[in-house]
Amino acid sequence: MFEEVKQLLLTEFTNIKPDDVTMDAELVGDLCINSIDLFSLVEACQEKFDVEIDDEDVYQITTVGDIVKYIEANK
Repeated sequence: MFEEVKQLLLTEFTNIKPDDVTMDAELVGDLCINSIDLFSLVEACQEKFDVEIDDEDVYQITTVGDIVKYIEANK
């Protein structure tokens, strides 16, 4: 699942370097994803992985690992 999320991040955000995407990478701090980009990422994840991410849950997702865990738990 991590590799799929990584590829999604690299496709959606061309300014992210592949080596920067780790399970512990913070979306805002390490990958420079702002709040508007975060919602775009959520939409892309919902479409690609066929999951529903509640608005309240978006604010709990702060790292790449959080995305992976959320998708795995809700698939």
